[in-house]
Amino acid sequence: TRAELKKWFEELVSEYEKWARYQMEWRAKRNASIKTVEFPFEYRDGQKKLVASVYRTILRKKKLFIQAPTGVGKTMAAVFPAVKAVGEELGEKIFYLTAKTITRTVASQAFEILRKQDLKMKVITLTAKEKICFCEETICNPDACPYAKGHFDRVNAAVYELLTSTDEMSREVLEEQARKWNVCPFEMALDVSQWVDAVICDYNYVFDPNAHLKRFFGDGVKGEYLFLIDEAHNLVERGRTMYSTSICKEDFLKIKKLVKYGEPKLVSALENCNKQLLELKRECDGCQILNSVSHVYIKLLSLMTKLEEFIEDCKDEVIRKGVLEFYFGIRNFIYIHDRLDENYLIYSELSEEGKFYLHLFCVNPAGCLQEYMGKGNSTILFSATFLPINYYKKLLSAEKDDYAIYAESPFEQSKRLLLLGNDVSTKYTRRGPEMYRKYAEYIMRVIKGRTGNYLAFFPSYRFLEEVWEAFMELPQEQIEVAVQSQYMTEQEREEFLKKFEQERAHSLIGFCVMGGIFSEGIDLTEDKLIGAMIIGTGLPQVCLERELLKYYFDRKNLNGFDYAYLYPGMNKVLQSAGRVIRTDQDRGVIALLDERFMDRRCQEVFPREWNDFQICNSENIEEKIAGFWKEEQMDKR
Repeated sequence: TRAELKKWFEELVSEYEKWARYQMEWRAKRNASIKTVEFPFEYRDGQKKLVASVYRTILRKKKLFIQAPTGVGKTMAAVFPAVKAVGEELGEKIFYLTAKTITRTVASQAFEILRKQDLKMKVITLTAKEKICFCEETICNPDACPYAKGHFDRVNAAVYELLTSTDEMSREVLEEQARKWNVCPFEMALDVSQWVDAVICDYNYVFDPNAHLKRFFGDGVKGEYLFLIDEAHNLVERGRTMYSTSICKEDFLKIKKLVKYGEPKLVSALENCNKQLLELKRECDGCQILNSVSHVYIKLLSLMTKLEEFIEDCKDEVIRKGVLEFYFGIRNFIYIHDRLDENYLIYSELSEEGKFYLHLFCVNPAGCLQEYMGKGNSTILFSATFLPINYYKKLLSAEKDDYAIYAESPFEQSKRLLLLGNDVSTKYTRRGPEMYRKYAEYIMRVIKGRTGNYLAFFPSYRFLEEVWEAFMELPQEQIEVAVQSQYMTEQEREEFLKKFEQERAHSLIGFCVMGGIFSEGIDLTEDKLIGAMIIGTGLPQVCLERELLKYYFDRKNLNGFDYAYLYPGMNKVLQSAGRVIRTDQDRGVIALLDERFMDRRCQEVFPREWNDFQICNSENIEEKIAGFWKEEQMDKR
């Protein structure tokens, strides 16, 4: 009846009105509070220039690359002007993107500091589904998960109550709300993210075609977003991984065995694909670069249809799960194939185990990344190690008119001793017990200079273990040793870092790997870390993928070796060295221990403030370090 229809319509519209009214009222409240917020600290040298540059970039809807040394205060210099821009309606939502969990905490703290000025801003940090799931195994269907059953009946009320009762969106608060309403905490967090003002999350949530938030970045979807990309040097390798894919010939035979009974059409489609791959395998002598694999692509399209039909009808959960995983791999291969361009290399590979792979390798991810950056208003990319800047601009942006700024270090160079050891080498031809012992002695000599906490960074776990064993054989003074292991849990990582927070009467040395969890994003200020020894230039090991990168960039008339090896390696060096001086109260020693640091090409990647390096050897390093600490004592007086 008309009355029933009217009642149904008014109830429906009132539900929409409730959310629309909340959104309008919150936006007015938020924008009014932003107007009163001021920069929370006294500006450090160069920091005000950074803040102004970020704001101007957002105003002009451009992209900005910031090379800013450790200690400039990059996080607040990016967050503060972005918040101000939201208040001026130059953007509606901030996405603060990071590569590591530890940097998400720093971003969250920056917003908390601004909240102390009564800033009204709802900020959520997204936690991976596997970490926040309440169930032992992440199986997202109503039969296996009590939180998935009836989730959509309850989630709107849970989200509305949360938004209207608190501005606190921490993981603990989200989990408590999800338990209260018996809903999936991960899916509820995604729904909450639609209504908040800032989202702190991993790169994947924006850029990964298989994991991005479709509500914000799906096909045809865009918004008034401001992207703040922290430690953006990591985005090169992450981008390559996101937009590359491969298929393995042996997987087709495995699925064929799994479904062979009663599925003749699917078996036939799998056999056709296998034949195409077999032909390519016969032509492949270890590795072969290919111009096209469209003949394989066409067969895969036909296979996809058969797989979809099979998955729809399959009642055996074990078989279905195996086929589903294979299906997603094929779907991804087809998706990536559709976007192939001059930024890709297609190649086949016969692995040492005898398996045959077909790879679509995204060498330069700039175009793919640009597609998602283009869904927002402006992008700010910042890092302490964006050198050389043109390398990163070429691999992270497809636009030619991006801005770039180099922030000067605010710290006195006299508070840091930079040494280049010229009588040791990590070259494979020089490795052996004698060289490992020499490195161990170098570390001991640095530690002898002053009691305190030190980190030594190595090019690999193997090299680390060899030098650690040699170090433990040296005549020991009271030195505590902590060693990074290859598969540390989060708790083990926290315990490792806690050792550097403790008071002790003797020295502590941590043995770590370059490019690992302890070489970037950790803050050990003042006396918590007074020295870092960088063992080697961090060059990636020679492997097929690196050689293909070298080949690709050489063909583009760029220096392939630099793009494939030198720049990624030196980035690890700069990140590791950046652990030492974090505040203007810090003093410390940085020892770059490899004769290859004497090479002009390595030194061209050094930051400007490294122009005062001193060359040393195992004979005079103790004297140089003693002189530095003696001067430091005199300065204190």
